[in-house]
Amino acid sequence: MYEETILEVNAINKRFGGLEILKEVSFDVSRGERIGIIGPNGAGKTTFFNLLTGDLTPTQGTIAFHGKHITNEPNYKRTRRGIARTFQKNNLLEKLSIFENLLLVLQRKHGIKSTWFKVRNNRSYRALYEEAEALLETWGLHGRRNTKVENLSYGEQRQIEIMLGVATDPSVLLLDEPTAGMSQSETDYIVELLKNLPEALTLMIIEHDLDVIFGLSDRMLVLYNGHVLADDTPEAIRDNQQVNEIYMGKARVV
Repeated sequence: MYEETILEVNAINKRFGGLEILKEVSFDVSRGERIGIIGPNGAGKTTFFNLLTGDLTPTQGTIAFHGKHITNEPNYKRTRRGIARTFQKNNLLEKLSIFENLLLVLQRKHGIKSTWFKVRNNRSYRALYEEAEALLETWGLHGRRNTKVENLSYGEQRQIEIMLGVATDPSVLLLDEPTAGMSQSETDYIVELLKNLPEALTLMIIEHDLDVIFGLSDRMLVLYNGHVLADDTPEAIRDNQQVNEIYMGKARVV
């Protein structure tokens, strides 16, 4: 089903002083995969994301993206290569509108670096505005384009953050607990949104809601004590005895 390998992680370790968070983590990621990442608190999930995005550097091991070693590259270079992420907490500029937040992301995407935090005017950057308008239309947000982020619900803010991640045209989008803190209706909305993202976009999702993660993933990675305990289909993970013992001794995960 998946033919093109775009991300290769080879025996990465991460230590903080004498504390080893990740140990010999290795796996490959193909274009278009939907990979769910689960594990108990302290398993190393967010540290793993930070290593992929360049927010942290591995103590040992290598990371390659589209065949290019990026192990020591900083965050901004990996973003340009096509690795984007969202965070556990919203990372938006709340005093600005949806449209202004989107314009700022597009400015960075197109390399408009000088005073990037200043929203450009329509007269000089018409193409930028047209791209933003088209994205808002696609995401059903055009009618709310001038709404300040601080006036949106938490679920709506999560939707905006995912849209901003997709707006950078990434090859891989890392989602760190995209439905955390949401009501059931908000969760259902975000799940449906994620299911309808472009098929060529690779998703890697950390999520504690097992119903959500099993519903979104075609492959599951289980981290436990810094190791990859299991890497398999959702169906196989459901029936994995070791995985079920981790999740409160259940006979089956879900």
